[in-house]
This record gives sequence, structure tokens and C-alpha cells, in this order.
Amino acid sequence: QVKLVESGGGLVQPGGSLRLSCEASGNIFSIYSLGWYRQAPEKQRELVATITSGGRTNIADSVKGRFSISRDIAKNTMYLEMNRLKPEDTAVYYCNADVRIRDYWGKGTLVTVSS
Repeated sequence: QVKLVESGGGLVQPGGSLRLSCEASGNIFSIYSLGWYRQAPEKQRELVATITSGGRTNIADSVKGRFSISRDIAKNTMYLEMNRLKPEDTAVYYCNADVRIRDYWGKGTLVTVSS
């Protein structure tokens, strides 16, 4: 069992920055990769970024150059640094843990980009 808790969402103006955090607890040694997904109103959930246990990262083309993913192993925490935010980045952002045989999800944190 893995528990994921996101934080850091909020309202930000276009061009601004936010950092999301995802703290993992439970059987964290079973985690193969951690990731961020997002779901905008009336749209499907989409991949934003992932980071494997070996540190390999993957960033979606739609946010490449603006977002970065990282982790602090000592704190069991993953981060999503979001810069130059756009209104189309508005969504609920979910933390995901892939333990190969299943996925775990956090409850999500809302990011709203608006002036």
C-alpha cells in the first residue's frame, strides 16, 4: 500500500510559477516510478511528467521547457516545478505511483492560472 499526498496548488497569474509537492508513505520501496498527471475540466487525464526510481525523467511535450520534475529521496517527496504558467495549465494535478502491478493516486491539487 502506498499513500500519496499532494500540496502546493493554488491560484497564480499567467507567467507565474508554482511548485507542487507529493509526499509518499507506506511501501515506498515498491515504487518503480512516480509521476504527475493533470485533468482539466471536461478533458481526459494526461501525463505531465514522470521520474523513475533510477532518476530517469520524462516530460510531456506540452510542458517541456517550462516544467521540471525532481525528488528528495530523504523526504520521500516528489516535486513539480512549474514556470511560465499558462491558462491552459489550469487543472487538477494528481500524483501517481507505479508499483508495476498497479497504480496508486493521490487526491489531487487544483492549479488555476488566471488573471
